[in-house]
Amino acid sequence: MRSTAHAFKDNVGEALRNANLQRSLSTMKVGFVERRQGAVERMPEFEALRDRARDIKNHALAHLDFYLERFEKKVLALGGHVHWAPTAEDARRIVLDLCRQANARTVAKAKSMIAEEIGLNEHLEAHGIAPIETDLGEYIIQLRQEPPSHIIAPAVHLTKDQVADTFHEHHAKLGFARRLTERNDLVAEAREVLRRKFQEADVGITGANFLVAETGSSMLVTNEGNADLSNTLPKTHIVVASIEKVIPTLEDAAALLRVLARSATGQEWSSYTTFNTGPKRKGDPDGPESYHVVLLDNGRSNVLGTEMQDMLRCIRCGACMNHCPVYGAIGGHAYGWVYPGPIGAVLDPQLLGLEEAGNLPNASTFCGRCESVCPVRIPLPKLMRHWREREFERHLTPPTVRKALGLWAFLAKRPLLYRAATGIANRAMALFGRAEGRYDALPLAGGWTTHRDMPAPQAGGTFHAQWKARGGATR
Repeated sequence: MRSTAHAFKDNVGEALRNANLQRSLSTMKVGFVERRQGAVERMPEFEALRDRARDIKNHALAHLDFYLERFEKKVLALGGHVHWAPTAEDARRIVLDLCRQANARTVAKAKSMIAEEIGLNEHLEAHGIAPIETDLGEYIIQLRQEPPSHIIAPAVHLTKDQVADTFHEHHAKLGFARRLTERNDLVAEAREVLRRKFQEADVGITGANFLVAETGSSMLVTNEGNADLSNTLPKTHIVVASIEKVIPTLEDAAALLRVLARSATGQEWSSYTTFNTGPKRKGDPDGPESYHVVLLDNGRSNVLGTEMQDMLRCIRCGACMNHCPVYGAIGGHAYGWVYPGPIGAVLDPQLLGLEEAGNLPNASTFCGRCESVCPVRIPLPKLMRHWREREFERHLTPPTVRKALGLWAFLAKRPLLYRAATGIANRAMALFGRAEGRYDALPLAGGWTTHRDMPAPQAGGTFHAQWKARGGATR
């Protein structure tokens, strides 16, 4: 996937002007936020489970080499194969070679963010192999030739009418002449089309939510069952996963599952949880004859042992973006690459480079909602702050921003001058406030007031002035 993260500000403007997108994003609060809250309230031990999930991932990362080697030995003992891919290019080459060995013309593919990260679909298509996305959301955006806009809900940016138009355009040539409008009818039509693709597929490609070192299993969590068909019907099953997905035991997997679905969709459990453990064995009624796991590094090992290691705990639930006011206003495409939202603002600069994705960590007010809901307690604001500091150190920050920060630092180091300056500014702004106490336009603040009003200063002066008036101490 080609990155447009460098054009983040232009992407944001386009997203805010997109009426269909804004209408779709308005449903996220009920669809994700309220359901998660309900699921958490029904589980009194949820916070303790978050601590355990964090500790499991921290332990696995601290001993990653051991658990990866153990996982490989188990897979080999079961008759499977493990392929190590240091880079995205290596992963693409390995998967293409495996598809060619299977004489594949069609690939049934389950939703995989790693496949998006390495640009797998485009690579296979360029070499004459047709990948068919079997997750409903991924299938929709594949027809529209769009990237996913969310980790777990790739088509969340689309309205029902847009989906209906897309199906009508692409399915008419398959004999579906009528434009459908009801959700159930649209799903049924997609199911009928995809059923043929499952039957035609020579290879199935999936990702993995977790890799279990104890058993050599790759674990998949879905709500549609398409991943199960993708890895049982074709003769060859290829798992593409990044190295930090490995965890020690099945017991650990059970603990992580208890926070995963609740954080992602507000479900107690996802509809399907599947453990793939090697190829088909003698006497098995179905399953792949050949089983391969491609383990992708792509810069992740460089993060181990650094202050950024916490980012590797991510279990791809999407809770951070579901609760992020920035994501809720602009959607996922504005971020310009595979991983949107707060986790994207942390991961993308690591994987793409700060020159390309340096704008993303700046798209945050550090309200902390992302960290407060993360099931593995990733300190996302802290990690975004790290990238801001690196950006400033490398003089990648725009000169106007650097000068403004320099002025603020000068005042902040001189409390008396700071309080005098803020007091003058407060009184000046109060003179021009609107009757209802808000501004719809301000000089040098168009980026804010173009799309929302700004609260005017309230009576009582600055925070320091109010603090002093109420008996607080000042220095």
